[in-house]
Amino acid sequence: MPIQVLPDVVAAQIAAGEVVERPASVVKELLENAIDAGATSIVVEIERGGQRLIRVSDDGTGIPAAEAALAFARHSTSKLRTVDDLNAITTLGFRGEALASIAAVSRTRLVTRFHEEQIGTELLVEGGELRAERPAGAPVGTVVEVENLFFNTPARLKFLKSESTERRHITQLVTRYALAYPRIRFQLIQEGREQFHSTGSGDLADVLVEAFGRDSFRDMLEVSPLPPARPDLPPIEVYGFASVPALNRANRSHIVLFVNGRAIMDQSLSYAVVQAYHTLIPQGRYPLVVLMIALPPEEVDVNVHPTKAEVRFRAPDAVFSAVQRAVRQAVVGQAPVPSVDGTFPAASDSAWSAATHDYAPQGPASRPLLPGEEQLRLELHAFDAGRHARHVLPPSDFPLAAGRGAAPDPTAIPAGPEGPQRPRTLPILRVVGQVGAAYIVAEGPAGLYLIDQHAAHERILYEQFMAQQAAMQPVTQHTLPSATVELPAATALLVEENLATLESLGFVLEPFGTGTFRVRAVPALLAGRDPAEVLHGLVEDLESGASPGETTLEARLIRRVCKAAAVKAGQLLSFAEMQTLIGQLERCESPHTCPHGRSTMLHISASELTRLFGRT
Repeated sequence: MPIQVLPDVVAAQIAAGEVVERPASVVKELLENAIDAGATSIVVEIERGGQRLIRVSDDGTGIPAAEAALAFARHSTSKLRTVDDLNAITTLGFRGEALASIAAVSRTRLVTRFHEEQIGTELLVEGGELRAERPAGAPVGTVVEVENLFFNTPARLKFLKSESTERRHITQLVTRYALAYPRIRFQLIQEGREQFHSTGSGDLADVLVEAFGRDSFRDMLEVSPLPPARPDLPPIEVYGFASVPALNRANRSHIVLFVNGRAIMDQSLSYAVVQAYHTLIPQGRYPLVVLMIALPPEEVDVNVHPTKAEVRFRAPDAVFSAVQRAVRQAVVGQAPVPSVDGTFPAASDSAWSAATHDYAPQGPASRPLLPGEEQLRLELHAFDAGRHARHVLPPSDFPLAAGRGAAPDPTAIPAGPEGPQRPRTLPILRVVGQVGAAYIVAEGPAGLYLIDQHAAHERILYEQFMAQQAAMQPVTQHTLPSATVELPAATALLVEENLATLESLGFVLEPFGTGTFRVRAVPALLAGRDPAEVLHGLVEDLESGASPGETTLEARLIRRVCKAAAVKAGQLLSFAEMQTLIGQLERCESPHTCPHGRSTMLHISASELTRLFGRT
């Protein structure tokens, strides 16, 4: 094939592939143009996840009629003139590729009126070609409508996610720009419903309440700028909000960074934030942080990534240090001392931990019945651990000892049709006692066993739940009084997207206004938990998706539910409760590890005991 110059249409579509990856990419470029135009109010309207329609309206300065058509030409921009201007960019856009790239893969309509003109201009562009240009009545500002995205590049359509996923990406994007520009009023309308709005008051705290919710905002600390560590370092201001150590999540997606008003992705700075919480939060947990980093434009290079999502600093170590120092100062200096009541210790690692934390030891006569403990007190007999906790066998099904009416042997294995559905996977164990209100000591024919009661109960509940899912049996549910949970906009969309999955696990949620759900029922194992805390924990798994090795997302969520319901370390158990738990574990398919991979037991053989005691 001979070398030739590509037609302009093909070149434009190739360039569009670098800028327009999905509907959220279009929204990003149009938002940046509106912000650069000095808008104080921006409205984003979406239909069918952005594939059918994206409309962005602003009240900025508008585009002069004589320049409106030129705005769709490649590399046309009003943001810079010479290469030297790149060293002091103060606008979000500067390459002049956004409108040209968007118009190349869609049908685009632009209506604009310059603030010094009396009449506006309307342009229609299809597939990169100008179809019409005419005067139009319009208020000052600009409206850009993008219809049928990727209509002329069907291969790109195949790579788009579901409409609900695309809506969630757009919601997260608009939320982040609202955080970066609290003086601008943002409104997001998807499928005719308002999903997000900010007041435009100029107060970052107001936007944080809308973005993260009131409950999370109560646990946020203000980050204030600190003076440079050395006089030779460039002036770097770091301000925003950071969560208290007790409020954290399972991934870094809630660490939001802006450099001179530009949302960026920077692993080094994210690590600086995590390092600021060193020894304050558990490993593998991450805080909620929104940081604005302001420094002279000549100290940062924004022209290093096609979508401008990454930047390069002239003094990266200085920026790293400034971020770490500012966040650490806020967290250490302002974080309140966790409260301790008479029943529970302080929250350990997250809002989810608050729902699943270890209980303080109490005497059996004084402590109340705890959620999950009902599992052990409902006479789930050792010979049939695979049955659900609420399915109690009638008396005729119990194996009897030699004498008629004698008490059943809890370790006996019945014969015939009453035999267990699952074979024994552990030897018969005899409970000796409990150590530290966390470990069960048991004796078996091969020596001594030390069993983690929390991990063991997790394994038992997990296998019961998975067996029910495989058999398509309904999970026993506990109906709650009317309870409502308010979630941030992006989180609410994620929950809506997975309502069917949650319902299959026993959660019945009903949308009740924007970002609000009415909780009708939860699995019986979680009947005593705070619905909001349970949902926030499940959302972490929904955000992460199914991990490698898991065939379904349901399995991951079930692990989370079982972790919440299992008995905790620090919880005193009676002898009968310990024997019942051990009997259940003996019938599990994989009794040696919990669903998260931790060991459920340690074994010390008789010969090892003999050696340790020096017996020959």
